[in-house]
Amino acid sequence: MTTALSARDLLEKLVSFPTVSRDSNLDLVDWVEEYLGQFGVAVTRDYDETGRKASLWAHIGPDEDGGVILSGHTDVVPVDGQAWTSDPWTLTERDGKLFGRGACDMKGFDALALSIVAPALERGLKRPIQICLTRDEEIGLAGALPMLTAMRGQVPKASLAIIGEPTQMAIVNGHKGGVGFDVHVHGYEVHSSLQHTGVSAIMEAARLIQWANEQNEANAAAADPSNGFVPPWTSLHVGLIEGGTAHNITAADCRFALTARCIPTDSNAEWAAAMEAEAARISEGMRAIHPDAWIEMKPRWDVPGLSPEEDGEAETLVRRLTGGNASGVVSFGTEAGYFQQEGYSAVVCGPGNIEQAHKPDEYITLDQFRQGEAFMARLLDQLCED
Repeated sequence: MTTALSARDLLEKLVSFPTVSRDSNLDLVDWVEEYLGQFGVAVTRDYDETGRKASLWAHIGPDEDGGVILSGHTDVVPVDGQAWTSDPWTLTERDGKLFGRGACDMKGFDALALSIVAPALERGLKRPIQICLTRDEEIGLAGALPMLTAMRGQVPKASLAIIGEPTQMAIVNGHKGGVGFDVHVHGYEVHSSLQHTGVSAIMEAARLIQWANEQNEANAAAADPSNGFVPPWTSLHVGLIEGGTAHNITAADCRFALTARCIPTDSNAEWAAAMEAEAARISEGMRAIHPDAWIEMKPRWDVPGLSPEEDGEAETLVRRLTGGNASGVVSFGTEAGYFQQEGYSAVVCGPGNIEQAHKPDEYITLDQFRQGEAFMARLLDQLCED
């Protein structure tokens, strides 16, 4: 006998899996496959190169194109060093909130998506639903594109995707993308009293970082505040740096990550090329002192932005379901850009507040979760009537 779980029960189960990105998520994937299998719904997996993680998708309803994708990620950030007042892997209710790692970001939406499978099958969909749950979103959105690539030709093509990142059920129709590199500056060690005969990796790294500062200043000066982003320009950033051996030795190595968060009208590829070109320019001067000195640029991530769509199908549907007329943009990235890149109309809308994501005592309010349940009920009505 099949047992349909409530959205709350599903969330409790999903939170119980400690799917930190550095670890496997297969226990959760196994459970979801078993749960959906009770209802005769087949799950397809897309594994990473290690075989320890997988994204999954499932098609519910008519075997035809034009469906609606409900997409969320399965991985969460670590709880190491955080002061939790309850077990992060046990969903705990207090003060009108549901606490647990991932309750907000974004197992709440995952649970809501799974909760409508049983009633959808019972009522009979006229337009299909596809549930997509990805791996490795928290470490560079690494799972979405391989999953979407694997889906091509293997499942009917949906027409739109709702990515349920926490937006407090507001409509987000645009967000920044990003591109970045792991930078390794290779210097040449000498005693600092003979600095001119060596190459300090740290001081050469400072040239590239200063270039990034200059790009930020130029971008800010040319920005269009009407685009709605905060800040309304592409911003370059270095958040962590390490290198050197001693104060009196020119540093042999310096490592840092150089990233850019790009407004959708800017090209990730062009900013990546600009970073590499500047690194190459600086490397020329380094090699002039010693042939083994140079800057190595290893691609770290490349995430497409989400551009607002004129009369977009996804936004039109979500407006109808939420009753909201407003839409907005955000500066953080989501997997929605990949869906749009692959030809789906895409929008971001989900329960919870991004301010609660990644923090100790992460939570989603009961009110937000109930709003998510109401949204799914209206979606189900719509897809049973279309």
